[in-house]
Amino acid sequence: MPFQPIPSEKRADAVVRQIELLILRGLLRPGERLPAERELAERMEVSRPSLREALADLQARGLLQSRAGSGVYVADVLGAAFSPALVALFQRHEEAVFDYLSFRRDLEGQAAERAARDGLAADLALVDRCFNRMEQAKDRADPAEEARLDAEFHLAILEASHNIVLLHMMRSMLDLLRSGVFYNRDIMFDGPGTSERLLAQHRAINTALQARDPAAARQAVEAHLDYVREAYKGHLDRARREEIAQMRLARS
Repeated sequence: MPFQPIPSEKRADAVVRQIELLILRGLLRPGERLPAERELAERMEVSRPSLREALADLQARGLLQSRAGSGVYVADVLGAAFSPALVALFQRHEEAVFDYLSFRRDLEGQAAERAARDGLAADLALVDRCFNRMEQAKDRADPAEEARLDAEFHLAILEASHNIVLLHMMRSMLDLLRSGVFYNRDIMFDGPGTSERLLAQHRAINTALQARDPAAARQAVEAHLDYVREAYKGHLDRARREEIAQMRLARS
């Protein structure tokens, strides 16, 4: 984990600043467990009382949380991005999905463009690694793992754009997607050949990024999310036709 030795002056404050920056930059993610107190103090080269003081400060400000018998975790700071009432509203109205996809199309297209232009070699290597794992999950016919890696792939692109605000905003959006707030991926993409098409779209995104072609990277992301939008529309159309067919059958 990316912890570094702390300078001698104001140790507790320096610990706070380092952990704050790790959370801000997305290197420590919501729900991630910190190392045990002894190990963390050794890594950061601070006394355990200084570390405890810093962790207490971070917990008081809602960035960390202690779980009895388990340890200290990064708080779900993204959970407050949308109120429970708004999340419930998203779930009840399908038009929210189209707005969600449009929002992602704009911001992720921009992020892919920035990542291709400004991303570091290590950033693009992480994107490539995520895509390779997606291919392996596809070969194993593991839809649940494919879905998880799909989100990780998009998140890696956002991280490669090096825009902190964009990263945290879109991470909260992806978390809502993973929790099924907007749509059920398994139901939407259960048609023949759909999984192959999705993988090919992600391959096109990765290829453009590795070639450092900003325009192609943005276009590939936009084409992918256009496809997802059309898939959702098709899902809704099928559901409506099924409802009408069942009503006719019941009346016959």
